[in-house]
Amino acid sequence: MQNRLHFISGLPRSGSTLLSALLRQNPRFSAGMSSPVYAFFRAMLSETSNRNEGAVFVDDAIRKRLLTGVFDAYYHDLDRETVVFDTNRGWTTKLPALVELFPNAKMVCCVRNPAWILDSVESLIRRNAFELSGIFSYDSGGTVYSRVEGLASAGGMYGFALNALREAVYGPQSDRLLLVRYESLIANPLGTLAAVYAFLGEDLVPHDPRNIEPCYDMLEFDLRLGTPGLHDVGRKVEGRERPTLLPPDLFKRYAADAFWEDLTLVPPTVSVV
Repeated sequence: MQNRLHFISGLPRSGSTLLSALLRQNPRFSAGMSSPVYAFFRAMLSETSNRNEGAVFVDDAIRKRLLTGVFDAYYHDLDRETVVFDTNRGWTTKLPALVELFPNAKMVCCVRNPAWILDSVESLIRRNAFELSGIFSYDSGGTVYSRVEGLASAGGMYGFALNALREAVYGPQSDRLLLVRYESLIANPLGTLAAVYAFLGEDLVPHDPRNIEPCYDMLEFDLRLGTPGLHDVGRKVEGRERPTLLPPDLFKRYAADAFWEDLTLVPPTVSVV
């Protein structure tokens, strides 16, 4: 791939859309909401595996060219000087392959107090009281307990992302990771951006966290998912305090998942801001 490529991953509802919006203020950067490239990448891996009888004609060198070609094709129209940030929560599961394909790539992982992640989804569900969300397979039943259980399951939106993050953090390529705390991004956006730039080895440019441009493609995506507001980003970075919607037992249980808050649990190769 001709462009310099990095990845944004981590946990849902943890600031990746906001971080992308801030990064887009740099005219050299291309960043957006979750892209389809991860799905294309997985499909290419599947079709070149032994599940396909034609794989007998595909060796690792061909496979690598095909996988790299997925990125080349998708980002073909960008100027070669553009720094690309591809976003998907699944990229943490593909870190070994990504490092081999793109030796200079790094990964920014957005994290947040897990109890507030789950609370944030619950808040959206209650706000859209007459919509059925694709997050829960358009099920019209359920309670806050069943919804949280589904989100936190191994295949759930939060549970999968947390396990994928742990896999990367405790894996051999952990030096490629920067964990960006949502709380840091909201409280000190300019300082957090400076840390991101330093991690990537890029020259810092001015940013304006009080004048964020919306991305209208996100509106259509959220409407199709039956969850309006899922990727909403305000015009400026600001914290909004409110009481949690989760019952106290749920909040306490999932707040304990924030392993990155205890730096003794984080390998020294992993940067946290």
